[in-house]
Amino acid sequence: MDLQLYWLMTKDEFIKFEEIALERTFIAIKPDGVQRGLVGEIIQRFERKGFTLVSLKFMKVSRELAEKHYDVHRDRPFFAGLVEFITSAPIVAMVWEGDGVVAASRKIIGATNPLAAEPGTIRGDFAINIGRNLIHGSDAIETAQREIALWFTEEELVSWQPHLSPWLHE
Repeated sequence: MDLQLYWLMTKDEFIKFEEIALERTFIAIKPDGVQRGLVGEIIQRFERKGFTLVSLKFMKVSRELAEKHYDVHRDRPFFAGLVEFITSAPIVAMVWEGDGVVAASRKIIGATNPLAAEPGTIRGDFAINIGRNLIHGSDAIETAQREIALWFTEEELVSWQPHLSPWLHE
């Protein structure tokens, strides 16, 4: 979690600093999202929400990395299929930062089963099958921290403050 300082005007017109704790989350556009040409559309949804892109990789996932990522599902019958699919074609791995980014990202993404996902979400608008649901997003702050550390080195994470920050936070 990164702390950003913002100048704010109080109702008495005094200026003060306020610290806003910014979370980070891991997002991956899966092989079906890449193959279907949805990378730009998906990135645009996070940008329009006001989140900050901290890192991005276009990559082919190794079996070893896929197995580590999906380790929590190792004993489930669909584990092998998850690993096989995520390694089948390139993905886009990203880290996004913002106030409440983990929970907000889950809403932007939509339900895991696209048939239950609300219209307006990525899965609700573009996916129809749970096995081809386009995107992965961390489900909790702790998960995000583990996934970011798995997919990115510290040197690959770029901390910066967009000029639009004062227009997003009170």
